[in-house]
Amino acid sequence: MSRGALAGLVRSAADRRAGAGERCDLCGRDAPDEHRHLFDAERAEVLCACRPCALLFARDAADAAGEGRYRLVPRRRVRLAPVSTASLGVPVGLAFFVPRADGTVLAHYPSPAGATRWEVDADAWRALAGSCPPLADMAADVEALLVNTARERRDHWIVPVDDCLRVVAIVRREWRGLSGGSRVWPAVDAFLDGLTASARPARPAQP
Repeated sequence: MSRGALAGLVRSAADRRAGAGERCDLCGRDAPDEHRHLFDAERAEVLCACRPCALLFARDAADAAGEGRYRLVPRRRVRLAPVSTASLGVPVGLAFFVPRADGTVLAHYPSPAGATRWEVDADAWRALAGSCPPLADMAADVEALLVNTARERRDHWIVPVDDCLRVVAIVRREWRGLSGGSRVWPAVDAFLDGLTASARPARPAQP
């Protein structure tokens, strides 16, 4: 995945119109509102998938069927105990971190123009993962560490990457003026609060 790939994904997801009647990007069938997504490694895009296509890539033979090009974006959401991301150089309270297949990690923070990104220090990330073992098990390119410490929140999650794209879309949609206005942060908080219903706690590290 190239350095600009996630930025492209964010722009694509943020520009989608809610309720526009989306279709499966593989077969063209209608995709229900709660459809799954695939990561297209060749084009570095997130694609909509109908149920039959999503099931195809959920099987163990997915790599053979798609020649390694498509990966199903997982559904798991794990609520973590607060972790310190200060060493990663995060300048704002809302950010997400995506590990890549080559071992590097890209950080992004949402803005009214999309998502600003930078590559985090590899040693700093390894140290953080050492203190929080679930981070070492994240699936490259399709899972992210999502952090929100804005306005005294202490939210730390492992989420599917499409959840992060939804956060970016919320910020772009609700931001007003120079400081964001009165709508953006309640909307972000409401989205993160809604993750709780589908989340599971992180399991302790095995001895």
